[in-house]
Amino acid sequence: MSGTIPLSLTQQFNEFGKPLKGGQLFLIQAGTVSTPQDGFQDSQLTIKMPYPITLDAAGRIPQFFLADGFIKVRLQDAIGVVQLAADAIQVIGPSGGGGGGTPVDPNSLIQMGNIIARYSVGGLAGYVRLNGLTIGSAVSGATERANADCQALFQFLWPDLNLAVSGGRGASAALDWAANKRIAIPDWRGCALAAMDDMGNVPAVRLTTAFFGNSPLVLGNAGGAESVGLTTPQLPVHAHPNVLNWFDPGHTHPWFNYDGGSVNAGGGFGGVKSPDTITSAPTNISASITNANAGGGLAHGNIQPTRLCTFYIKL
Repeated sequence: MSGTIPLSLTQQFNEFGKPLKGGQLFLIQAGTVSTPQDGFQDSQLTIKMPYPITLDAAGRIPQFFLADGFIKVRLQDAIGVVQLAADAIQVIGPSGGGGGGTPVDPNSLIQMGNIIARYSVGGLAGYVRLNGLTIGSAVSGATERANADCQALFQFLWPDLNLAVSGGRGASAALDWAANKRIAIPDWRGCALAAMDDMGNVPAVRLTTAFFGNSPLVLGNAGGAESVGLTTPQLPVHAHPNVLNWFDPGHTHPWFNYDGGSVNAGGGFGGVKSPDTITSAPTNISASITNANAGGGLAHGNIQPTRLCTFYIKL
């Protein structure tokens, strides 16, 4: 494999918009003033390009390949007026050939296992979607991607026991790959990204099992819910309105008057009973208290403002 830079196969123009016919492109070692850097006609880096590279009649730069690392370029017109000069341009695409380029630090590149978000719904070269389907070899029958380029990610994901391996895990990831097994991709469908609650430190207790619904300390765990229903202890302190209803259809109280008598041995009056009886007026009073019911017991939404895209993981 080999790499190149965005100038390869482009058409160049001068300040008046005319093709840069006969222009010259100098490939220079990064960080130097004018030390030449080899360019090559082939991806194996065996056939050198002339130095400098001359643009054709339409101002086009021919295709060229470079070794790993960074490069400096200077583009000038046919009479030597500089049109473009730039240093520390990264060569795109790893290569194993020579040419004296500065080695690329792999930590500066997107590495296998990295997750990206993209405004897309389909596949993406060099990635698979985090959709819970499977990856494996070309003959594995994997449902998201069945290809040899999945091997590194297969072996990277294999130690995660939450991810199922078809037929069960064998003695090693390498042996399971060789056996054409499939492994499930982490499933991020309908989920947002969140950081684990410890990440090598003590737990921050910003996510807890009680509310997250799962351990926030385990890689790949899912939690939360689209909607929730409140339990009685979660309700705010409140009062219910009371309704008082009262009515008495009426009743009487008889009253008797005894004149000039004395209490007899039986406890009653010995006198003469008055012929008059006093009857009370109706009160029309009754009472009852009713607590009014309220509420429907439905779950309520639990989603922050959200916009959707697709999550991918690097092969």
